[in-house]
Amino acid sequence: MANKTSGFLAEFKTFIARGNVMDMAVGVIIGGAFSNITTSLINDIVMPILGIFTSSVSFAELTLNIGPAAVTYGNFIQAVLNFLIMALVVFCLVKAINSFHRKKEEAPPPPPAPSAEERLLTEIRDLLKDR
Repeated sequence: MANKTSGFLAEFKTFIARGNVMDMAVGVIIGGAFSNITTSLINDIVMPILGIFTSSVSFAELTLNIGPAAVTYGNFIQAVLNFLIMALVVFCLVKAINSFHRKKEEAPPPPPAPSAEERLLTEIRDLLKDR
């Protein structure tokens, strides 16, 4: 039983130590922090500006009462807006990172130096021109 457990733990250790898992963990942590930034952007900047046009500071306050139930469709609108802004920002970041990683097109190599025969023919051509 101990052998199975130690094999499982060794396999788990190998899995965790792989680069993909570590990259994913970093991405999740940064994504969580980035989510706070975009939420603040939406709640503190975008929504007050939209509130000017909708006479409401937050869409979350929009509800529809159907009998005893309150449908808070404003929360859904706010969530969709959060998603769209987050997707736009991530798209812009990926586009910027891709432009940094794009390899500059290499200049075509210079033509090879003319051979001795080509140089001799060029000299003959130039001498005939001068006559």
